[in-house]
Amino acid sequence: MAGLLTYSLGWITGIVFLLIEKENKFVRFHAIQSTIIFLPIFILNITSSVLTFAIPFLGFISLLLIPVNIIATILWVVLMIKAFQGELFKLSKIGEIAEQQLAKLDKSL
Repeated sequence: MAGLLTYSLGWITGIVFLLIEKENKFVRFHAIQSTIIFLPIFILNITSSVLTFAIPFLGFISLLLIPVNIIATILWVVLMIKAFQGELFKLSKIGEIAEQQLAKLDKSL
């Protein structure tokens, strides 16, 4: 269940679980992966919103993010299901980065 919760609020719960979970590598992996995936998407959406508000003729940028947000939503659901099922589901490059970061964190503890 904790693996699922690392994705529940995207990067926010990823960071929270990374801070509070010190032993369970499964949960820590999913917390790192959640942060790596959803924080950049969040930043893109905020940046797009600010640009659209500040410079209205750049509003088309928000339209370009619609497919990204659809894919992110599908990915969010799939990752929650896989984590709930107890599967260490790794996205290709992002999963590798998450494993590397987990190994670095384990060495520092």
